[in-house]
Order: sequence, then structure tokens, then C-alpha cells
Amino acid sequence: MKVFLIGANGQVGKHIVKFLQENDKHELTAMVRSGEQEEQLKQSGINAVIANLEGSVDEIANAMKGSDAVIFSAGSGGKTGPDKTLLVDLDGAVKSMEAAEKVGANRYVMVSAFKAYDRESWKDSPIKPYMVAKHYADLMLSASNLNYTIFGPGLLLNEPGTGKVSVGDSFEKTSIPREDVARAVVASLEEEKTYRKTIGLMTGETPVEEALKSLE
Repeated sequence: MKVFLIGANGQVGKHIVKFLQENDKHELTAMVRSGEQEEQLKQSGINAVIANLEGSVDEIANAMKGSDAVIFSAGSGGKTGPDKTLLVDLDGAVKSMEAAEKVGANRYVMVSAFKAYDRESWKDSPIKPYMVAKHYADLMLSASNLNYTIFGPGLLLNEPGTGKVSVGDSFEKTSIPREDVARAVVASLEEEKTYRKTIGLMTGETPVEEALKSLE
């Protein structure tokens, strides 16, 4: 599967790159914003292309051409304001969906946020603009013709992954290492039990692949 990764330089994205490099079933193309980022990835043996989520759908589609699947793991980051959140996490995400439909990249995996679909769960959140952006981007994805999976991880940690997760809406733990989110994203690409589903994701006791196969 030819996989187009948006957000390769992000904290989750870097782990996704690693897992895709180790997986001989997939061929990775990473979308980056600068020539410097492109060169760094190419020096590591990774195919990279330059495009910008604030650019046009055609620009993104041209970079994405030939792909079978898209992973969206980009984010405006915690240091930007609501304007960038709107432009990247919502409009940029939707443009990437339109680009995917345009080039026939039917498989689409979104890294979202836990219970972004439930307004009540984040109505008093300190990152409410981000949650609003994720809420509507996820709605657009689920209404599209794309074969989507939306992951809603909890609090993201930079500690090493355990390779074990819980899936669903109710958890004992409310956090997860970024490495384990990336592991789940890559494992989901060809796991039919994840198709057209929104999946809550936290640290747990079940190996990632087994947890995904257990989905109803």
C-alpha cells in the first residue's frame, strides 16, 4: 500500500514514519512544508514531498498523486492561536480529504482526539478551539466516501510505548504514549475491523493488533 503521511515531523508522525519504515507491506511518502525537512527525510531514505495544508486542494492532490492511503497526523501545535487551529486542523484536514477523493486514495486514517464527537465532553476544555476543529473535521470525514478510521487518543505522552492499548469509550487510564498511537495507526491500515469507525484509544493491557481485531 502506498501511504501518504501528513504530519511526518509531528510528535506522533515521527513514530508513524518509524513503523512504516519497518513495515515491508507499505511504501511511505511524507508531506513536509520545507526543503530542509524534505532533505532530512530523504537522507534517512524516506520519500518526501513539499506541500502546505494552507495551500490549495490541487497542491495537496498533486503531492498525494499515486497514493492508496492517507494518514493525517498534522496539527497546528500548542503555541499557535485559534486562527491556525482553524486553518490547519479543520480546513487543512478537509482539503486533504478532498485531495484524497480527487486522486483515488480511498483509505484515510485520522489522528483526532478523545470524544471529539461529543461536545459535552469538551465544552469547558482549555483547548476548546482544537476540539471544535477536530469535531467538524471528523464529521466531514465520516460523511465522505472515504474508507476512514478516526482514532481518538487521550492525553498524549512522550514516554516509550508499551505496545498495549484499550479501545472504546470508557477507560481506567486516560493517557497513551504517542508511540502506541502511531503503532495503532499503522496497524489499522489494512485491518478491516477498523474501517469506517471512530475508535477511542488509551493505554491498556491488550496488544495493539489484537485490540483492533476485537472491534465489533
